[in-house]
Amino acid sequence: MRTILSIGFDAVSYGMVLFVISIGLSIMMGLMRVVNLAHGAFAMIGGYLASYALRTMGFNYPVAILVAVAGTILIALPFELLLYRRIYRKSDALTQLLLTIGITFFIIGVANFVFGPTSKPIPLPPSLSGPLDIGFRAIPTHRLFVIACGGVTALALWYLLERTEFGIRLRAAVDNSDMAEALGIRTERLYLATFMLAVGLGAFGGVVGAEILPIEPYYALRYMVTFLVVVSVGGAGSIVGALAASLLLGLADTTGKYLAPEFGEFFFYLAVILIVFLFPHGLFGRAHA
Repeated sequence: MRTILSIGFDAVSYGMVLFVISIGLSIMMGLMRVVNLAHGAFAMIGGYLASYALRTMGFNYPVAILVAVAGTILIALPFELLLYRRIYRKSDALTQLLLTIGITFFIIGVANFVFGPTSKPIPLPPSLSGPLDIGFRAIPTHRLFVIACGGVTALALWYLLERTEFGIRLRAAVDNSDMAEALGIRTERLYLATFMLAVGLGAFGGVVGAEILPIEPYYALRYMVTFLVVVSVGGAGSIVGALAASLLLGLADTTGKYLAPEFGEFFFYLAVILIVFLFPHGLFGRAHA
């Protein structure tokens, strides 16, 4: 029983890390129709900036998170204005893949040159670094924090996209951009705001999830497929789908590593194959003409 509870808790915390990082990519792919393989690179930038703010500048943890998110958005803005804006609604998937992979390698090279080719630990404050006894085991307090961040992120995004004027305008621009522009909706501003939201979420996930997915020089490449898989399994653009996929894949991966660690990530990708076979468009996705 203790093993089952331990697996469940670790699976939820790992799944929430995947969700917080991957939901930004899901928004880009589902709502903006852009396959942004550089999303992991922006998450890596957030981790680098947070590590620098904490270890070099002496900021506290909440301020370091804000610095990381804001700094990553500022760094990403030139990419949106000069590159991404050229591929909204005007390019095929191959062009998007080649462009965003190129951006990924560029960011990796610059980050390694500026910060050095070493792992970047993100020190936790005392309130998050100690263990918490929950009866059947002592768990890192940070993992409860990650789970809370995932839950708050899911609720906030659902409200933003489903219950606000921004979400209504964004969905209108996605469904029929020409008609939306004819009605006076500034689609370029919507896409810019959505891009900033996606990048900010990636940076936030990179920081809060650094204890589970460590920030290192090739973070963007190491986890590129993982983030893309979460979106594919959940269905691009679906908050519920991304959350469900993250938790299911986190459970499969954690269970496999607990019970059969010699198989590595076999169970993770086995779960991916089974889910995609049963749900070709993702758990909560839909086919697009």
